[in-house]
Amino acid sequence: MQQPELLIILANPLTGGCKRPLNVVDNKLMSAAMFRLCNMLPRALGFAGVLVLSTGLSGLAGSPATAGQVSPPPLVLSPNLTEPWMLQLQPKVQRRSTAQRYQFKQQRIQQPQVRRANWWSPRQQPVRQQPQRQAKAPQTRQIAPQFLPTIVNYDGPHKAGTIVIDTNERFLYLVQNDGTARRYGVGVGKPGFEWAGTHKVTRKAEWPDWRPPAEMRKRRPDLPTFMAGGPENPLGARAMYLGSTLYRIHGSNQPWTIGHAVSSGCIRMRNEDVMDLYERVKVGTTVHVI
Repeated sequence: MQQPELLIILANPLTGGCKRPLNVVDNKLMSAAMFRLCNMLPRALGFAGVLVLSTGLSGLAGSPATAGQVSPPPLVLSPNLTEPWMLQLQPKVQRRSTAQRYQFKQQRIQQPQVRRANWWSPRQQPVRQQPQRQAKAPQTRQIAPQFLPTIVNYDGPHKAGTIVIDTNERFLYLVQNDGTARRYGVGVGKPGFEWAGTHKVTRKAEWPDWRPPAEMRKRRPDLPTFMAGGPENPLGARAMYLGSTLYRIHGSNQPWTIGHAVSSGCIRMRNEDVMDLYERVKVGTTVHVI
């Protein structure tokens, strides 16, 4: 029995779509057919695979879960197309962000406050708060209690009305008739300006003027040559001049210096004390400085 001839229809410009027996197809025709078939095969396989995959997925989604089985989660493609295609086919899983995964804590830095005079003024430099300094204790400007005027017993050799000044103890004594003496606190000459001797009161003055001697102005060039009497005058409210010397018993506008060695040789008293002594002594009173 004669086998039927195998025919092939090739839509090729070389054949013009004619029918030829396979055994008579020449080599050139066969090569062109194989080349065409190899180019079309990958596309056909890819199309068939996508068709089968979509059909299977739709069937899985549409078919109800049988008894004892749980329907698989829906397959959702990842929106991140940069991931590998296998990861894009995984079920939808809620992913934590990088900040949530590592729980980054953002530290807040407090910015220094900036002062502005008004909203349109330029920004100024931050004002740094200066550490508060503890206030120093105010300097004591009061006279020590032991240098306030008082009455004391006196049994010395000097007669009543005599003034005795003890520069070591920083006291001035006015001897009285009843065996007592009126004692006042005084300021005396600083080291290098101490002296001792006996003189008489040769002159008295109220709110005296001050003419610093040349020796003092040489040591203190800032001193004036003359200062009128008054509250700012270093000689104070009263002055009693001793002999022909430059020394005096006078008041002071610095009462806190009483009881100290601070003067250039003069005997200084508080203004209220020198005013009291001024009324009790006369010109010619003897003064002993020891």
